[in-house]
Amino acid sequence: MKALQQTDFKLTGQTAFYRGKVRDVYSVGEDLLVMVATDRISAFDVVLPIGIPFKGQVLNQIATRFLDLTRDIVPNWKLSSPDPMVTIGRKAQPFKVEMVIRGYLAGHAWRTYRSGIRELCGVVLPEGLKENDAFPEPIITPTTKADQGTHDEDISREAILEQGIVSEADYVQLEKYTRALFARGQEFARKQGLLLVDTKYEFGKSADGEIILIDEIHTPDSSRYFYREGYEERQEKGEAQKQLSKEFVRQWLIENGFQGKEGQRVPEMNDTFVNSVSERYVELFEKITGEAFERQTTDGLSERIEKNIENALNQLP
Repeated sequence: MKALQQTDFKLTGQTAFYRGKVRDVYSVGEDLLVMVATDRISAFDVVLPIGIPFKGQVLNQIATRFLDLTRDIVPNWKLSSPDPMVTIGRKAQPFKVEMVIRGYLAGHAWRTYRSGIRELCGVVLPEGLKENDAFPEPIITPTTKADQGTHDEDISREAILEQGIVSEADYVQLEKYTRALFARGQEFARKQGLLLVDTKYEFGKSADGEIILIDEIHTPDSSRYFYREGYEERQEKGEAQKQLSKEFVRQWLIENGFQGKEGQRVPEMNDTFVNSVSERYVELFEKITGEAFERQTTDGLSERIEKNIENALNQLP
């Protein structure tokens, strides 16, 4: 199996190109973005040296599905998905915050809590919680939207408004959308025997000033899922939760001495590990969508994607 590490297209009407951690983003004309979900994988804000076969297809197809299923809550950027690894959509001016929402004490929130801190992004956390316990109600813990080469940082609602990063009227709307999207995501997850633990949403303003949902939604890169069956029993016994997310990649890196800190080297990613990560991504697709994952051929990936993008662009008015 081959992985798509990067693309270098010269698309008709292309005006700009940006390579993110896992996506290659092409600007076409003044109004369009073409987003290619590559098979790159990142952790601790570091792009790992080996790609994960089918990861890009999984991310893109989950994201496009949930963009379609939440369009009644908030308008979004998607116009079409001409290839399993591609979305074409409206360009927007991103807000410089990511809206992180958490239903359970897991991941970064747990690591903060375990250190003795009882406040996260201005939200006071209850005493006496264990790892992976549910919060009384979901909490919003925003982060700054990092520029290229810098890290996202936790930030409070109060600091966002004080610094004028987002206007109060817009921020109130972002919170409303975030809670509604998370509730919808949790509802879908429960139907599939999963718990949506936490996730992040990104928003922007379109050319006409409308707030729209951008980027991915409810994917294993942006979200954490637990298996619903056995959750309570594992909590009572103090056992680790069975989860579908990228957290197991972070844990593997931590166990092998890497947390993205200066002087640390990424451990060797052998074929067994890479294939296990690929299967985890496929498993999440099938669990969250309830559909069988159709593995596309990994031969000639770049050529296929470029052809499908060009065909789609030629059909646009």
